[in-house]
Amino acid sequence: MQEDFLDAQNLQEDFLDAQSNARAEVNDEPLAWDDQVAAYSLAYAEQRIGDCNLVHSKGPYGENIAMGTDDVSIADALEMWIKEKVYYDHCSNLCAASKICGHYTQVVWRDSIHIGCAK
Repeated sequence: MQEDFLDAQNLQEDFLDAQSNARAEVNDEPLAWDDQVAAYSLAYAEQRIGDCNLVHSKGPYGENIAMGTDDVSIADALEMWIKEKVYYDHCSNLCAASKICGHYTQVVWRDSIHIGCAK
């Protein structure tokens, strides 16, 4: 039970720290943890276990999703999203042609102030 609590606490810190650092680079406020969003994330992740489809939930929150083997860490997923920064032009709010940067823009979206994550 204590180990589950520590894992959950580390999950929160890992997600918050990396995303808040990326946001600081563009002068956005740090994020705060939201248990309701985390519960939603966990419920949706558990739905996907059965089919492993990497599809968005179409729910009330913006979201980034990632899939990998057991050796893919939270840091790995966050790095994949944040390194899309090179394809994003902050002045025009556009992604470079034929490139993906929507995960990065989700991380640094100025109006986002809370996150909740699950794995």
